Amino acid sequence: MAEPNTGMENVVSGSFDPADVEKNKVMAALAYILFFLPLVACPDSRFGRYHANQGLILLIVAFIGCFILGMIPIIGWLLLPFYSIAIFVLFVIGLVTALNGKAKPLPIIGNIQLIK
Repeated sequence: MAEPNTGMENVVSGSFDPADVEKNKVMAALAYILFFLPLVACPDSRFGRYHANQGLILLIVAFIGCFILGMIPIIGWLLLPFYSIAIFVLFVIGLVTALNGKAKPLPIIGNIQLIK
């Protein structure tokens, strides 16, 4: 029986070499902690670069959002914990996706590409 389309289909995983994915999935997962780690440890890995890009985008969105919300008195300060939780959820989604050897874009921000 076919699985229902949830909107989170694995769009880009088919374009990665399975050997590359298997060899570099730990480095790809570490990209969500230090985005540049896969770029240094496995620079030829397309899978590692994909997750390094996702990690960089997440880092930029986290910093910009926290800065903006921190500058807005009262309302921003009240929203900041919820924003931080949302960023943490995206971090966990990216980490689990990389460890499972998949390349699903992160919700909302995952289609932005800075690292090619």
